[in-house]
Amino acid sequence: MVKFSKQFEGQLVPEWKEAFVDYWQLKKDIKKIHQQTNNKQSKKSFSDKLFSCFREYTFLEHKQREHKAIQVHKRLAASASKRDLYETELIEQFADNDAAMEFFSCLDFQLNKVNQFFRTKEKEFLERGDSLTEQMEILIELKDAVKQKRAKGTSSQDLKEDDSISGTISCDEESIKDSTDAEQGLENTTDELDKLDIEFSDSPKSGELGKSLRTTKEGGKLRSLSGRIINCKGKNLRIHIPLTNPTQTFSAISYLLWDDLVNQSSKKCDPEGNKLHINKKKLHHAEKMIKGAFIELYKGLGHLRTYRNLNMLAFVKILKKFDKVTNKQVLPIYLRVVESSYFNISDKALKLADEVEELFVKHFSQDDRRMAMKYLKPTHRKESHFVTFFIGLFSGCFLSLLIGYIIMAHITGMYSTKSDVMYMETVYPVLSMFSLLFLHFFLYGCNIVMWRKVRINYSFIFELSTTKAMKHSDVFLICTASMAAVVGVLFVHLTLVAKGYSYSQVEAIPGLLLLGFIVILFCPFNIIYKSSRYRFLSVMRNIILSPLYKVVMLDFFMADQLCSQVPMLRNLEHIACYYITGSYKTQDYQYCMRTTYYRDLAYAVSFLPYYWRAMQCARRWFEEGDKSHLVNLGKYVSAMLAAGAKVAYEKEKSNGWLCMVVVISSAATLYQLYWDFVRDWGLLQFHSKNPWLRDELMLRQKFIYYFSMALNLVLRLAWLQTVFHYNFEKVDYRVTMLFLAALEVVRRGQWNFYRLENEHLNNAGKFRAVKNVPLPFHEVDEQD
Repeated sequence: MVKFSKQFEGQLVPEWKEAFVDYWQLKKDIKKIHQQTNNKQSKKSFSDKLFSCFREYTFLEHKQREHKAIQVHKRLAASASKRDLYETELIEQFADNDAAMEFFSCLDFQLNKVNQFFRTKEKEFLERGDSLTEQMEILIELKDAVKQKRAKGTSSQDLKEDDSISGTISCDEESIKDSTDAEQGLENTTDELDKLDIEFSDSPKSGELGKSLRTTKEGGKLRSLSGRIINCKGKNLRIHIPLTNPTQTFSAISYLLWDDLVNQSSKKCDPEGNKLHINKKKLHHAEKMIKGAFIELYKGLGHLRTYRNLNMLAFVKILKKFDKVTNKQVLPIYLRVVESSYFNISDKALKLADEVEELFVKHFSQDDRRMAMKYLKPTHRKESHFVTFFIGLFSGCFLSLLIGYIIMAHITGMYSTKSDVMYMETVYPVLSMFSLLFLHFFLYGCNIVMWRKVRINYSFIFELSTTKAMKHSDVFLICTASMAAVVGVLFVHLTLVAKGYSYSQVEAIPGLLLLGFIVILFCPFNIIYKSSRYRFLSVMRNIILSPLYKVVMLDFFMADQLCSQVPMLRNLEHIACYYITGSYKTQDYQYCMRTTYYRDLAYAVSFLPYYWRAMQCARRWFEEGDKSHLVNLGKYVSAMLAAGAKVAYEKEKSNGWLCMVVVISSAATLYQLYWDFVRDWGLLQFHSKNPWLRDELMLRQKFIYYFSMALNLVLRLAWLQTVFHYNFEKVDYRVTMLFLAALEVVRRGQWNFYRLENEHLNNAGKFRAVKNVPLPFHEVDEQD
């Protein structure tokens, strides 16, 4: 039977852990009471024990003890935000007054903390719910205006040609409120926003939404690409769509220009200006934003329900333990107080959840509750025994084929210092590339295992779908199956070469292997984790065009992975050049090396990952204004210089370039070590309660952090091999380079865990358990 403390820890909301009842501290206090009670009882005389037993089992005394053990007082707090506070007074004499008073003091603190946190979160969700209800009413009115315009006889061809639809709608002034407070603390609030200006008249209408809404433009100017500021007689309503990609940015510019022409023409046709021009694309984006906001709100309300139930159960369990240890009856007394406290009796969040569910069913799922529940309560995929079976099967196949390949390579002497140059220049880069790629992927699966073990919500941090996000078993299955295929194909290729087949007959096999993986990656059919493949492609697109896309956690996390895969990218460049130029037909593997464009491309590939990451830092600094992003940008600039110096030294092998490599790489390494330890990991805190570590740690064994710091330091110095040219005896230098590249991948794998641990602690410190989606409709004052 699993202990309650394990169940409690496994079911609580990780980001709200500090706001839950500190069940473990209360258990320590009870253990202290138990130990001190046993010590005092062992010192009692026989007569004292007999008298205490007689008093304990007296019926009348038992009835009095039930009512007089403790008394809980409720008093008003000094601060109005904290509301009521609870204090417990001990009436009966406990075995150890000090320990009991310490326990109840902690228990009162936990109860007050739970009530205060519940009030805060409930208020936050209720305000968000009110804003969403108003947003939904505005959206309905705008959609009704579109339908009315279509009903007036506008042809479908005209609607397709014109993105803007003219219509007159009504809206109640009371339904539009300033929702700026709902967006405080969001990362998306720094985005440029596309705005549609709408003016309200002041004639009220009872009941439903009922104010005449018309657009006028007496004068205005373009403040930025995100919108226009105009002088209006009434109030302005703006549609805010975050410009997170180049398409939306360019469409915002074209929309502003088009809106000028539309407004000018409407002024000529209708001097009163009582027409409203609605862009259908912006309306569609607004609907998607509101839908996502409803989903996140419902998820947050579910977390709040879990928070209430788990804390209630924790109070019951800990009071039972106290009664058992002290042989007192405080459970009924204190439990009545807990049951009547705010977090247990308030039903506002439950009612709001029902309202959200009804609105979502009605407006976003065509009155289909089952469809709505797929969005509001997505079911997690269950672990399949077939996946485990195939992981074992492919692992066995991979190990068997790898052993066979190693034996065959040893017999043919492919990896010795006198290896076959043709094989090492054309086939070995394929094996090296796939080895580094799937080693990195395997370490990502190990990271998922560790993140789940310490309850780091990686899917929330990366903004992954809970139903489609890959689990560690999926990652391991892909790794084992892919490497079994790669080693199997290369084993067949090496066997054919050993049997005397010429390279012209078998040279196409490695290229077909690479082509097969590319086809699977871009396959449009819903097979082999299509959602994950396309998410990966979209992230790679964001990275390549990083200055034009808003940078989110998953984007710069993936860009950091590419910084550790420069050898893999260079192998991919070499293989692509070899097969695309047709050199494999003549076995002229040096053709690309003789081409000027290829040599220039080698420089670009070496520092492109660092350039992409630097551009992401620049974009974040431009949006957020945080100078730490500029410091981080400097780290990647130093890495670019080190990578460029290394490539130049590999080409010329001169002493001057060797000195440049040593100086630049040393400076870049010190820069990177500082950033790893202090900024990314949050370590090397001299005044922390954990020596040299941060205050909050996810792992209980502190020596793991010290070991990781030392290992990171050693692996960061792998570039020294470029200077010393150390190779293993009788082993080709390319194998040594693969080993060093694999060490860098391992370093990145351990960095991934600590990086996400730091991100999780930041989220937990701000109690962010759900995404706060920005809302599209906003009211602005005339002064704006």
